[in-house]
Amino acid sequence: MPTALFTYKIGKKPLCIGDELLVQISREAVKTKAPTVTGNLNLTGRYAVLTHGNTRIGVSSKIPKKERDAYKLRLQAYQNDRFGIIVRTNAKEAPFEAVVKEIEDLKKEYERLTSNAMSRVCFSCLKSAPPSYITDLKNAYMDGMQEIIVNDPDLYHTICSFFDREIPERSYLIRLYDDAGYPLGKLYSTQTAIENALKERVWLKHGGYLVIQVTEALTVVDVNSGKSIKKSKNTPDALKLNLEAARETARQIRLRNLSGIILVDFVNMDDPEMEETLFQEFRFYLTKDPIQTTLVDITALGLAEVTRKKVRKPLYEMITV
Repeated sequence: MPTALFTYKIGKKPLCIGDELLVQISREAVKTKAPTVTGNLNLTGRYAVLTHGNTRIGVSSKIPKKERDAYKLRLQAYQNDRFGIIVRTNAKEAPFEAVVKEIEDLKKEYERLTSNAMSRVCFSCLKSAPPSYITDLKNAYMDGMQEIIVNDPDLYHTICSFFDREIPERSYLIRLYDDAGYPLGKLYSTQTAIENALKERVWLKHGGYLVIQVTEALTVVDVNSGKSIKKSKNTPDALKLNLEAARETARQIRLRNLSGIILVDFVNMDDPEMEETLFQEFRFYLTKDPIQTTLVDITALGLAEVTRKKVRKPLYEMITV
């Protein structure tokens, strides 16, 4: 890594030339921006995140409030002045004992990393991130998942090993596809799906379409009715179109891995009740995203303002750059 930005808090002991630091990459390089590294290590498991330098206990907002409060109370016994704990959404599927075991395993991993760092030379890599497909599986919500189909034997064995180690109760989901006569990509039209995910225009099932434009500063999604609704703004058809657009917009944000500021211009409706229904539904669809996504506000011009945490490059950069 030739260049990276190090996040450093004022008030700590000053850094001097020649000091060696144990750092973690907190964000990949994006376009012209250099990657970011931090001295506060975060270790992520399936159910929890161990945070060094932030000692609070946090629980995913997607877990019901009653369960969140119970987690915060029970985890106080496992908190100390070195580590904080963040309970992830996946924890709602797991028994409390499994979450605690993972937290203890993450603490041991942290101690191992810091101990190894003392005897390693500068610029040594102490821990590499797993392949992105393993990270995606670790972060995925397994409820409702029917099957994981793999057409590469090596990937199949890697994924099976991960499931046997981390999620043995879900190992039955994995299937190796070995029909050489008809490729898996053709069976599920993956090339067409990728091409559609790179297009600016997305057609909706019941008429209308989205126009998705990505700029350096933000992403704009424009909902167009075409000829699918009447001219009146307060018709049920306008609400129906906007609700379909809200669901598809949330899906496209996940599919394309869009991040940062996202503005959505829905078809105008002058009925406050219809607008409230639309934005409540849109907020619900956004909560299905495993990456932190927030419907911030409705601007004075009636645009829905969404923010999404930057984790990896968007799909169009992965494929076209």
